[in-house]
Amino acid sequence: MTVGRYEDGDPGRSESFGEMLLGGLLDHAHTLPPDRVGSALTDAIVQIGGREVRILLQDYGQRNLVPLAGDGLADGDPVPIDGSAAGRCFLTSRPVEVPVVEGVRVHVPLLDGGDQAGVLAVTLDAVDDDARRLLRRLAALGSDIIRTKNGYTDLFFRTRRGEAMSVAAEIQWSLLPPLAMTMPRVAVAGVLEPAYDVAGDSFDYALNGDVLHLAMIDAMGHGLDAATMATVTIGAYRHARRTSVELSEIYLFMDRAVAEQFAPDHFVTAQMLRLDTGTGRLQWVNAGHPAPMLIRHHRVVRRLDSPTTLPVGFGGDQPQVSEVALEPGDRILCFTDGLIEEHESGQQEFGEEQLINWVNQLDRADREVHAVARDLSHTLKRARGEATSDDATLLLVEWRG
Repeated sequence: MTVGRYEDGDPGRSESFGEMLLGGLLDHAHTLPPDRVGSALTDAIVQIGGREVRILLQDYGQRNLVPLAGDGLADGDPVPIDGSAAGRCFLTSRPVEVPVVEGVRVHVPLLDGGDQAGVLAVTLDAVDDDARRLLRRLAALGSDIIRTKNGYTDLFFRTRRGEAMSVAAEIQWSLLPPLAMTMPRVAVAGVLEPAYDVAGDSFDYALNGDVLHLAMIDAMGHGLDAATMATVTIGAYRHARRTSVELSEIYLFMDRAVAEQFAPDHFVTAQMLRLDTGTGRLQWVNAGHPAPMLIRHHRVVRRLDSPTTLPVGFGGDQPQVSEVALEPGDRILCFTDGLIEEHESGQQEFGEEQLINWVNQLDRADREVHAVARDLSHTLKRARGEATSDDATLLLVEWRG
């Protein structure tokens, strides 16, 4: 494919074919109804010879890629992430090309800030570098439009929902940031189980300049009460974080918010972390939560034990802030107790040792954090006999240095 310039007008300002293609989509993106995103993207892809266009979105259970319905989009069954070309593209965040009878089936990741929304799948007669570049840019623009439109439609949510979801889970999912973020110095990935019935577990993060802020919480109980407590706790965390106070003060603010809104016997375990992405300095406060694990050279090397304070809502004293210096490539695994306290077939608890064993097997040098977090969560659930009587949430952070 040759990309040339129009003959008319100033050669330095005339519109190239690639600019026309992307600009045509971008010019109308702000007025594009959500249900027309797929057809608009398809119209652009058709101009480079593409056909059988599918926009595949990750389901909430992170097991399948579900086709978005729309004019011009090819329909079909959900595609399993494990064992498929589209799934390989999704897990590696890299394009995957597969020869087919009609030409080449190209899978391009739909990326937004490192968060993997899904995969764009297109068939072309042949693929060259121009086609690859245009598809990559169309996928990036399409992903940004989907992310923007998602704020005022149920279309993408309904596409991603693979089964009925509880009201508590609806609340929790609306509270979450993107499940994954990948930046030059740091990467984050989280998983919530059971995806369609989660209630008390949640997490939050924000990258402000060089500082990454994270929090993981586990509200007592289940159902709407737990979801309501989690909402108040995350809201208090965000409010305190945005006033740029220290970790110990963030804890005190969260503690007051929960104590003022709920009965004296209600509480939330929590962990707040702050990572300087320029130096690798990690600070954290533990409020009755399982200790995080430090993964170095893709093996768990230690638990990040620290002085603990009372869970949020119990009126604990100002907590002590712990600190460790990370090395480039280090990963931190945070998790809620539901991940290790589940009883296998009514017998002994799953336990930390089994968790560590699976981390050591699944965390490999060639795998992105979102792929490791997903596989770890699913593997642990299978090892527990698919039993999840409590929320089981994990958050994996990598400092890239």
